Amino acid sequence: MAQENPSYILQVLVGGGTSSQEAVPVCVTRKCVRNLNLRVQTGGSVVLSVPWHVSREQAQTFLNAHATWIARTRWRVLARTEAAAQNEGRAGGYALWGKLRRSPDGSAVSAEELEELYRAEMTRVLPEVIERMEPQVGAHASGWQVRVMKSRWGSCTPKTGRIRINARLAAYPPECLGYVVAHELAHLLEPSHNQRFHAIVARAIPNEREIRARLRQPPALG
Repeated sequence: MAQENPSYILQVLVGGGTSSQEAVPVCVTRKCVRNLNLRVQTGGSVVLSVPWHVSREQAQTFLNAHATWIARTRWRVLARTEAAAQNEGRAGGYALWGKLRRSPDGSAVSAEELEELYRAEMTRVLPEVIERMEPQVGAHASGWQVRVMKSRWGSCTPKTGRIRINARLAAYPPECLGYVVAHELAHLLEPSHNQRFHAIVARAIPNEREIRARLRQPPALG
């Protein structure tokens, strides 16, 4: 009897940041290994090596149990890849509000300088965006904070009404910030990602699907 193909594809549902769940394909390969080895490659693809005796069902269970790790690791890997793509051959270039900018003297912008710029820009515009989105969502934030987060675009604490926004959103078009703010405000009304939550977000941001897709692309497309 012919030996079963050593490689096959499974999918795992992950939630990257504030976006809704996404089905991520995983290439599973049977090898002469003792343990299950999960990796996220440079381009964001996910691979899993398993011993020959591990069934598809066991591999799927393992992936489901590591969905959070996959989401966070892919986010970091893709962010590094996108940053490298933006800077390759573009000395002094950086993304700001969805557009490619350059330093006045053409010099490269350090990671520390860029983080400081994003924090300042986000602190400048965020109060107006929150004020604009609150009546559209029907929720009020008791306070807000700008942070640099590795695996989320935003977060909130429904009990206190406070929201936190990732400073790195300043690299993306302004509508992406509006969506994330609406998303976090909606969580003040509905903590889970259920039908009611999605209806609240869709009412405030009719094109939410397009914006979620945009957040999975490089900050500046031009």
